[in-house]
Amino acid sequence: MADKGDKYAVLLLSGGLDSMVTGGLAREAGYRLFALTIDYNQRHRIELDAAARVAAALDVERHIVLPLDLSQFGGSALTADIDVPKEGVGDDIPITYVPARNTIFLSLCLGWAEVVDARDIFIGVNALDYSGYPDCRPDFIESFETMANLATKAGVEGDRFSIQTPLIDMSKADIAAEANRLGLDAGMSWSCYDPTPEGLHCGLCDSCRLRTKGFAEAGLVDPTTYAAQP
Repeated sequence: MADKGDKYAVLLLSGGLDSMVTGGLAREAGYRLFALTIDYNQRHRIELDAAARVAAALDVERHIVLPLDLSQFGGSALTADIDVPKEGVGDDIPITYVPARNTIFLSLCLGWAEVVDARDIFIGVNALDYSGYPDCRPDFIESFETMANLATKAGVEGDRFSIQTPLIDMSKADIAAEANRLGLDAGMSWSCYDPTPEGLHCGLCDSCRLRTKGFAEAGLVDPTTYAAQP
């Protein structure tokens, strides 16, 4: 499907700051982007609106919002009737972890990438300032890439896939600074796991705390309106 000489990539786009910056870096590197957003019936469905804004700003070739109701499985504060923790980032894997989420989502990206002749898949995981999810670690990404090239016609025939993680070694401050450098409006993005009824970031969940920390450490104005300050 790709025209000769074009670089196509599939971007896993949640609507968060990380996926927005990942898309901006991919676009800067010359990729034409296909953006995939998963509507998994998450508590913070407001991020789907953010994903649409970001996709438009990145001028993607196509943006698919794919319904996949993971609330049928539950097991996470993002997909079940479980309170989102507000005490701060701890050392254990938090209850906001969605079982196998990145494995599932990357598999869907892989299927679409094979169809559109994209051999690069971009995902905004990072292993420094994050909530400790196991599917954000470099070991997971390397293992998934190996699997992708064993599980697909393209991979078996030598047209290999690459999982691109440009944020993997960045802090949240680095990511906020990259958004600014790329000219991306960070206010388009959404991070909060537990939005208020008025549509504000709660300010106290892990994701809000990491977002606040990132802008503060980068010395940048945080464009986000929070219901509470950590």
